[in-house]
Amino acid sequence: MVDGLVKKYRDRDRPAVDGLSFSVRRGEVFGFLGPNGAGKTTTIGILTTRVAPTAGRAFVQGVDVVAHPAQARRAFAVVPQRNNLDQSLTLRQNLTFHAGYHGMGRTERRRLADECLEWVGLGDRGKDRGDQLSGGQAQRVMIARALMHRPDVLFLDEPANGLDPQARLFIHERVAELSGRGVTTVLTTHDMDEAARLCDRVGIVDHGRLLALDTPQALMQSLSGTALTLTVRPAESGAVEVIRLLEKIEAVTRVERIEPGRPEGPGDSSDSGDSADGTAPDAGDPAADAPVRLRLYSDAPSGAVLPSAITTLTAANCDIKDIKVGTATLEDVFIALTGRELR
Repeated sequence: MVDGLVKKYRDRDRPAVDGLSFSVRRGEVFGFLGPNGAGKTTTIGILTTRVAPTAGRAFVQGVDVVAHPAQARRAFAVVPQRNNLDQSLTLRQNLTFHAGYHGMGRTERRRLADECLEWVGLGDRGKDRGDQLSGGQAQRVMIARALMHRPDVLFLDEPANGLDPQARLFIHERVAELSGRGVTTVLTTHDMDEAARLCDRVGIVDHGRLLALDTPQALMQSLSGTALTLTVRPAESGAVEVIRLLEKIEAVTRVERIEPGRPEGPGDSSDSGDSADGTAPDAGDPAADAPVRLRLYSDAPSGAVLPSAITTLTAANCDIKDIKVGTATLEDVFIALTGRELR
């Protein structure tokens, strides 16, 4: 639980954390989301006893992290984004040395090390050194190491960042399994799809303040109206003109181009192959006739805006390839709350 948490730094005009309050339920996977500089790292630093708050209180498993930091540290574990395994030690030694810091006996920690490595699918790699691992394997070992002292709360920082789909799925399955065992997981991630799929609830922060806290589904439903994903081949006027025409439709609030490589929603990773600046490609470019993908947002129901969108596209001599009707994604909610400005 975090209650009225404040953290000020002398060299900054604005607090890094500004009166933040929220609680995490036992056994849930909680996503802690926000842009760069939103206060996430500072908040997690306070919860994990690495940063002292200016004001307010923070508790882990009912333990005040400021008043009783050593006791609090026995209740949680941290898995960082970057590999911090001791590269000169074997995987088993990385785990047993960590358990030794928590006062675990030699026999017990050896047994647990083998169990934890087996649980992350690396039971046969205990004698390998840390420098012999891929990124995904190192992440799995760090999770195994974190579980050696049987923490009640697990802090994960971008756990699947840069991993291939198989490794990402493995991590997600293990996090879900830990939740089933009653382990609370606090997850920080910039991957909105990961948060929507994995988290029971998410909190979105910016400028050190909590902007929203609810289930991913409830947050996505909170953005009223319609989101249309349009795949079209524009006429010679190009995508910019098509966007301008669509934005003139009554009740349309925003139209944006889905950049190449950006998913249109959870589970979609198609690529339009067009230029990313929204202008029509050069005539000699083989991608000149490739379709573009647009996302149209409206305050009106789909039945009200869809006919107008089709009429507008047809009048603009666009070749309509596909139209998908859906609700907002968690990324849409995130952008609506925190803005589109780069940090």
